Order: sequence, then C-alpha cells, then structure tokens
Amino acid sequence: MSVLVPQAVINRILQLRGQRVMLDADLAELYGVTTKRLNEQVKRNIERFPEDFMFQLNAEEKTEVVAICDHLGQLKYSRSLPYAFTEHGALMLGNVLKSSRAVEVSLLVVRAFVQIREMLSAHKDIAAKLDQMERKLSSHDQAIAGLIDAIRQLMAPATPARRGIGFTANIDSKPRNKK
Repeated sequence: MSVLVPQAVINRILQLRGQRVMLDADLAELYGVTTKRLNEQVKRNIERFPEDFMFQLNAEEKTEVVAICDHLGQLKYSRSLPYAFTEHGALMLGNVLKSSRAVEVSLLVVRAFVQIREMLSAHKDIAAKLDQMERKLSSHDQAIAGLIDAIRQLMAPATPARRGIGFTANIDSKPRNKK
C-alpha cells in the first residue's frame, strides 16, 4: 500500500547536480522552524551531513532556482547561499531537529522522494514499451511499403514486346511459299 504525498511537497523537490534535492528554506518551512535555526542545527551536527547528504548551492545555481521556483522569491535577496539536502539529508534533519513534527515531516519527505522514484520508474517502463512499438511499426511500415510496390507492379499494364529498330530477320518463322 502506497501513501500519497501532498503535491506541495513533491513540487519542492528539485533536480540539482544530477540529484533530487530539497532546499533548506523549503525543509525549514515543512519542519516548522526558521531556515536560520535549521542551518544552525546542521552546523552543530555537520558530521551527520556528508557531501552525498547535503551541499551548498553556488551563485549560479541559486539564481537558476529562484528563476524557476516562484515560492523562493525571498531567496533572491538573501546574501547567503542555500543548502540542498538529498533524501538522506532530509531524513537526517528529522533526527537532528528532534521534535515530533520533525519525525512526521521526515517520513513525509522520504515518501515524497519514493513516490517520485516510482513515477520515474513507471515512465521509463512506458518509454521502453513505446520504443519497442515504434520499432515494430517501423518494420511493419517497410513490409507494407514492399507490398504496395508489388501490387503497383502487378497493376501496371504489361508493355508489349517492342520490335527493334531497323530490319531484323525472323529466323524461327516458316519460309513463305512463293507462287
């Protein structure tokens, strides 16, 4: 049985550096704390957040994210660069923040990541089936084109054998009787 995650949570998952992540501002809002408090807890427990759990955006990535996500408009004026948390980093935040809400939100966030993975997997399966159908249809198209050519050749009027230009002796015919 799969639990449906609110679309608002799924919409906050971004693709950065080839990974699906959530930004610190979005996670802070979900966890019910300020972004400053969330980042303080991360810094106090930095050993729990290796590179594959969390990374800091560069200025270009920050600009791109602000342009793409309307809800991150306030981030545009912030001097600090936001942190991005992978699925494991978001789960670790729940352990670091230590509240009942943090536990609930951690589960919700993990379920959102899982739901996205399942959707992507389903899309890959559908894409593979479409490719397979396209290949089949392509071979059918070639076979149909061959049949149409053969039918056209059969339908074309037979061209009578032409006599060559000039005198030709008909050796096979019987000689004419002269009277």
